[in-house]
Amino acid sequence: MDRHAVIPLAGMIMIVVLALGVPLVRALIKRWEREDAGPRVPSDLSHRLERIEQAVDAMSIEVERISEGQRFTTKLLSARADGSAPAAEGVARQDRLAGGGR
Repeated sequence: MDRHAVIPLAGMIMIVVLALGVPLVRALIKRWEREDAGPRVPSDLSHRLERIEQAVDAMSIEVERISEGQRFTTKLLSARADGSAPAAEGVARQDRLAGGGR
């Protein structure tokens, strides 16, 4: 090969490699970033979180029941503090009819 033709030939090959290589490298980097972006949650952890969610739901129902009992007791005590014991029985009867006494 001619000594003067090697430099232009190497330059042309370098241009082609860069023109094809740069987009390929960018595509590979984007693919790697997309794979790393999604959080990887083990199945064991997702099952644990599901059980915790169910436990919190059950506790919220129990807390609501406790607060209903607290409201009922407060009604009874306030009626009894007024000195009207028959009225307290009426409040208890009304609350049972409304669904408070389970």
